[in-house]
Amino acid sequence: MNRGRFSGGAGQFGEVFLRVQPLARGEGFRFRDEVKGGAIPGVFIPAVEKGVREVLLNGALAGFPVQDVEVTVYDGKTHPVDGKEVAFVSAGRKAFLEAVRAARPVVLEPLVDLEILAPDANFGDISGEISARRGQLRRTGDARAGMVAVRARASGDTESARGRVSATSRGMMPSQAGR
Repeated sequence: MNRGRFSGGAGQFGEVFLRVQPLARGEGFRFRDEVKGGAIPGVFIPAVEKGVREVLLNGALAGFPVQDVEVTVYDGKTHPVDGKEVAFVSAGRKAFLEAVRAARPVVLEPLVDLEILAPDANFGDISGEISARRGQLRRTGDARAGMVAVRARASGDTESARGRVSATSRGMMPSQAGR
């Protein structure tokens, strides 16, 4: 349970209670409204979702988007005069940020298979760069005179200024950064 409350002084008040659950990888985002008895008027439920979606897009951890989560708004409070849409956007955002931070999220990074064709002289740099990204050299061989062919699997950014690189996405994996 996480509660987000926003009071922007006179004229703005909204409070929401959210339940946040992970979904299986690739399932995306689900938002559910289980508010009973009009604790939050129905016209403000889309504002709560908007606040949650802002965090999904802009991230709660290091600015990376949040994926594969279900958010249920189940309770809240408003004020007959000061209950405003902007207050419920802010309350939804704050409650979701609090929930994500408490859940100890994992940053995901791409996992790719690489085929690299580069000058022999660059093989040391290439293998060092792959190792720095926790990559594994799968196979090497001579492509033609003075060139080396490398097959590898690595995570993270795989841009190269030397040689030719083709990359095939293999999904996402938890980042080791910050461990």
